[in-house]
Amino acid sequence: MNWYEVENPDTIASPALLVYPDRVTANIHSALQIAGMADGKGAERLRPHVKTHKMRAVTELLLAEGIVAFKCATLREARMLADAGARDVLLAYPLVGPSVQRLAELRDQYPAVRFACLIDNETAADRLSASFVASPLDVYIDLNVGMNRTGIKPADAPALYDHCQLQPGIRVVGLHAYDGHIRDTDLTDRARRTDESFRLAAGVQQAIADAGGETLPLIMGGSPSFSMHARRPGLELSPGTFVFWDAGYAQMLPDQPFVMAAVLLMRVISIVDPQTICLDLGHKSVAAENPLPRVVFLNEPSAQPIGQSEEHLVVRVEDSSPYQPGDVWYGVPVHICPTVNLYDQADVVVNNQWTGRWEVTARGH
Repeated sequence: MNWYEVENPDTIASPALLVYPDRVTANIHSALQIAGMADGKGAERLRPHVKTHKMRAVTELLLAEGIVAFKCATLREARMLADAGARDVLLAYPLVGPSVQRLAELRDQYPAVRFACLIDNETAADRLSASFVASPLDVYIDLNVGMNRTGIKPADAPALYDHCQLQPGIRVVGLHAYDGHIRDTDLTDRARRTDESFRLAAGVQQAIADAGGETLPLIMGGSPSFSMHARRPGLELSPGTFVFWDAGYAQMLPDQPFVMAAVLLMRVISIVDPQTICLDLGHKSVAAENPLPRVVFLNEPSAQPIGQSEEHLVVRVEDSSPYQPGDVWYGVPVHICPTVNLYDQADVVVNNQWTGRWEVTARGH
């Protein structure tokens, strides 16, 4: 029996998200090994991003391996981390509107947790400072090293640091630079581009120190650039997708040692014609931001998705006659992170047996 198959699939309604804890643990061990390649301090250097899994159960697996610092994108994820026992939580997202007050409330509820967030402009720094004067908030200056999404231009970052020193409600405790735009399959190209992003970030770090400031810790390295940045001692590393991996990164980054640890279970619901069948995997059940195919079939590798709607996935096959409604198919999503967010629970599979469910604790906002 293949590793992904379930001997008792009748216990699982489809479509379903399956999670394999032994493979998740293997991926955590691989990440620790990579993170420790420069100085042997894998757990100390890892700050995993939990946006991929959003599950307390997976967070507990990470904590069990000695990882204590985490990144997240939403306040719900931050709460999940605090509930699970994390002690260092970076909300790697700009806080605006009511989110500022909600973070303040979260800090009051979990006084043992060190919460921090990102800033990339003086307006945000001033607003945060005004909200946290009574109990200053730790912040990281977010650097734009090419992602062009959030972050201040590296050349302007020292001035923002100086401005923050005058704000009583915040403390700049580090620098953050996400280079998720670097996804080269060719290792030489990926190494060259990660060297460039690191040079920009390290230049800010040095400029602030040379001007009399602190030598600030630096967080870098999403899943694509993770192994490249791991060679640099002292960096904190923040991959996220590694816990589950997906078909997109498996194809793009064949050098990475991670294995598939999350699979979608779906069923045939209709035979359309001699070369066409329909599955119950609509775009409400798998990340739909990419063009087809959005899932790679494990047990039917020659099948080709040709159309998808909210609850249906139409697939072209060589011959539809062997298939019957109710047949179970397994597939790996091209993009796992938003796929997980579509499910309230994940079905847990150990040694080909369904063993229970894990709540997707922090799904939604």
